[in-house]
Order: sequence, then structure tokens, then C-alpha cells
Amino acid sequence: MSAYEWLNAYEWLHPTPAEQVGWDVDVLYGAWPRHHLDVGLEEVRARLARSPVAGALALSTRGPLFDDEAGNAETLRDLAGCPELLPVGTVDVRDALTAEARLDELSAAGVRFLRLFTVEQAAEPGFPGYRRVVSLALDRGMALLHDGDPRRFGPPLAGRGADVVFLDLHAYLLADFLLLAQEEPGFRATTRMLSGPDSIERVVDSVGPRHLVFGSRTPFMDISPQTLRLRYADISDDDRAAITTKNVEELLA
Repeated sequence: MSAYEWLNAYEWLHPTPAEQVGWDVDVLYGAWPRHHLDVGLEEVRARLARSPVAGALALSTRGPLFDDEAGNAETLRDLAGCPELLPVGTVDVRDALTAEARLDELSAAGVRFLRLFTVEQAAEPGFPGYRRVVSLALDRGMALLHDGDPRRFGPPLAGRGADVVFLDLHAYLLADFLLLAQEEPGFRATTRMLSGPDSIERVVDSVGPRHLVFGSRTPFMDISPQTLRLRYADISDDDRAAITTKNVEELLA
């Protein structure tokens, strides 16, 4: 057997139906100075096309990093020709006085998801601007794609009937998230940083699969280790389908 044949003899090197993902909620395109990358939309689409991911929620990095109004317009314009991508909006929580106009524009365009970049914009859960943006978004029925530590941002969002997807839940923080999720049916998290040997299983066993969705952070992270983690998770096919597809479809309904 040649070295090539030997490498390809392993089943795990080939994607299976257990790795198919209907929706990836964490996709960006454009410049990101901290990562020293500027990956355009076409390259991001090509990466997704080579992966088991069928559709994604995406936005231009121009919005959170430079100009929310121009960035939202760019996202809507660019993704109009991308049937596999749904646009996500954003606002600058450092200038919450303009947030109402931005959110009205997004709502008029049918945008369902608002992504908050509290880390890049140095926002704290107690800041007036943050509270204002969240209230305006929830009043418009938008779901939040939320960065940062769920232990800090989760409690202020609790009790408000909010649909929130926490993008940065680490396995070390899982117990606190589960305590929140027990009381909040709208709290979800992505599988991206749940790297513990039983993290996904623990969520499913404790609060059910509806509290997880798939998010890769393409193009800054590789997709395949995350799809493999779901493939080998000790959960049912129905649980896996909920995490990879059906929970996002519920938010889109």
C-alpha cells in the first residue's frame, strides 16, 4: 500500500452525513487586523463550498470595525447574489444614538439577526449604550449573535424572552451557561469552543439539543475539526440535526 493509499484508508478523512451542517451562524468576510487577514467574500464562499456546510449567516467586517451603516449596506448588497448566505446586521454600541436608524434599516431589509461585537467595541453589559441597543433590537424581534463571556452578558439578557446565540462559549464556562439555559429557552451557544471530551453531550443531556447551534468562525478557524466533533459526539441523529440545522430554522421561522 502506498503512503497515499494508507492515508486515505481511514474513514474519518472523508465527510459523512453525520457532518452535514445546514446552517453555520458564525461567518465573516473582509479585513480583520487582529488576525492579519483580509479574506474576500468569494474565498469565503469557496471554503464553505468545499466543506459540509450548506448555508451560513454572514456579514462584512466593515460594519463592526469601521462603519456600521456602510458595512450593513455592503453586506446586503454583496449577499444579494449569494443564495447560500443570509445577511447579518450590526450596530456600533459605542454610538447607540444612531442605533435606532440602523436597526430600522435592517428590519426594513428583512434582516433577522443582529451581531454584537462587544469585545472589539469595548462594551460592557452595564453600559448605557449596550442596554439601549439590546432593548431596541429585542423590541424589533431580532435574534442576537453575541460575542463575549456568557457569564457576564447572560444575566442582563435573562427574563426578557430574548433569542441569543452566544458565540464564545468555552468548555470551561459550560456549567454556568447550563444554569442560565435551564431558565432561558432562548439562550443558545455555538459548538465552536466546546472542545471538552463530553461538552456537546453534557449540553444535550442537561438542557437539550435546542440550546446548541453550529458556528465555525470561518475564515479565521478551520471548519473540519468542528464538523468532526459533531460527527463523533455521542448523541442521536435527531439531536445532531437540531444542532446543525433545525435550531437555526426555528429562529428564521
